[in-house]
Amino acid sequence: MNPVDVDGREAHPLLHHLVRDIASRGVGELTAVVHERHGGRLIRIAHIQPANGIAWSTAADNLGPVR
Repeated sequence: MNPVDVDGREAHPLLHHLVRDIASRGVGELTAVVHERHGGRLIRIAHIQPANGIAWSTAADNLGPVR
């Protein structure tokens, strides 16, 4: 896992690069990966902003680089 700051933001290697969400097949810029606690579990949530349209979130494990 990558380093996480005090606010729960992960220093992900693809941060501010184009990524593909394998769940939705959407492509956009990775703007943040945050760690959130849900029911005692730690969840890594990726936030993606497309060039045009509405941002979305997905599990960080769903990310892949755009080639």
